[in-house]
Amino acid sequence: MTSPSRPRAKKRPSLTLALTPVVLTLFVLGLQLFYFGDFTPHVPLAIGLAITAVVGIALGFTWQDIEEGVFHVIHVALPSVSVLICVGMIIGVWIASGTVPTLIYYGLTLLSPQIFLAAAMVLCAVVSLSLGTSWGTVGTVGLALMGIGAGFDVPVYWTAGAVVSGAFFGDKVSPLSDTTNLAPAVTGTDVFSHIKNMMPTTIPSMLIAFVIYLAVGFLVVDADGASFEKIGAITGALQANFAISPWLLLPALLVIALALMRMPPIPSLFAGVIAGGVVAMLTQGATLHEIFTFANSGYAIDTGVSEIDSLLNRGGIQSMMWTISLVLIALGFGGALEQTGCLETIIQAIMARVRSFAGIQTAAVGTSLATNLVAGDPYLSIALPGRMYAPVYRGLGYSTLNLSRAIEEGGTLMSPLVPWNAGGAFVISALALGIADGEIQNLLYIPLAFACWLSPVIGILYAQLGLFSPRATAAERQRWKDQGEAIADVSQSDWADGTVQERPRTA
Repeated sequence: MTSPSRPRAKKRPSLTLALTPVVLTLFVLGLQLFYFGDFTPHVPLAIGLAITAVVGIALGFTWQDIEEGVFHVIHVALPSVSVLICVGMIIGVWIASGTVPTLIYYGLTLLSPQIFLAAAMVLCAVVSLSLGTSWGTVGTVGLALMGIGAGFDVPVYWTAGAVVSGAFFGDKVSPLSDTTNLAPAVTGTDVFSHIKNMMPTTIPSMLIAFVIYLAVGFLVVDADGASFEKIGAITGALQANFAISPWLLLPALLVIALALMRMPPIPSLFAGVIAGGVVAMLTQGATLHEIFTFANSGYAIDTGVSEIDSLLNRGGIQSMMWTISLVLIALGFGGALEQTGCLETIIQAIMARVRSFAGIQTAAVGTSLATNLVAGDPYLSIALPGRMYAPVYRGLGYSTLNLSRAIEEGGTLMSPLVPWNAGGAFVISALALGIADGEIQNLLYIPLAFACWLSPVIGILYAQLGLFSPRATAAERQRWKDQGEAIADVSQSDWADGTVQERPRTA
């Protein structure tokens, strides 16, 4: 009679082993993107998940353990997948209703090429702040702005950069945003204190971006060279194929109103789908079956104007499936890295090498960015560093508001700048940048999304100079004590041997 087998003990990965799946995945990803010139990162990320599973099994994890980690992270991010589905329906239905064509029409008739980029950033910021969703803003107002930019002969990547800057700024400081609520939640602060503490980096980055876009409009965009014949062709095609009226903006105004009433994003967006469908039937003559088709498969039209056709032939749930499949695979990869302890080992190795507040602040931003690069998930890039670094901030005596700002900027703002990240994949798909079709030059939107990368840079500069880096107040210390928060012992003697010890939970 044999004794029942005991479960294998799970070992903690060494730094070399923890880095193995990360390095190999980045190698396969680089092979696909740069050697083969094929911008479909799905299979490389799936291979990365498999490599991580092999590492996990070698460490004593079972496949069921790894599967649990994979599906836990996917479950946490399912609301974002639901948002993608709603945005896909909105794009198709709002084009059919004339809402998006009306935005393009009035934008071409009311805006000038010189102020277009600056105005695009401000408009996206206001809408995203109101809706609390950068993705919803990019997929609706952002898509319309791409059409206006095409009419003004503004390069696609400049328009996309301005749209991304504004949309993700609004998401970062909106109390309705999920990531804006996630960052303070994992660091033990409240959302409004978190938003207030982000202003010292948010305001300068937005002002600098605004000045750059305005300068580009006056110095680079040739207003006299803008093709008025082209603008006339676009506006004429829109009038010929759609009823154009300010009343057609009602679906968008309804969604904004619901957001201001603090309705959840998914019901608000779906209400926009229904309103758009009603408007399409009443004003554009669409049938109910056509509305269903537009919501599922997207809108289709042939106006004879290529700039309009390329923008308006899109939308629908099915158009989001490329992005959704990438998001799910990336989330699974990130979940496997977290479950096997690989990410924790890498982060602790980073923490063991910093000796100051400036170092830990820089490391927190960098870790969020690196998690975005490796795991492809903005939620994981906020949640994981937030959980790992919080005890160190408490040990240093600094408010965890510094940490919530760092992970928001390295997580939320940098996600659209990573093409294989959930945020970047959505931007590329929703704005029709055509990267998968070989339009690689449109990836220039990444450095041109100034507000997104300036904010973390300014935050790191503040940390080095000791500016806008609040220490923990007596009330915050007492809250740590009352809530039993972990506080790391960060004395030099503890850090000298490369370890960070957790000390008793006292203020």
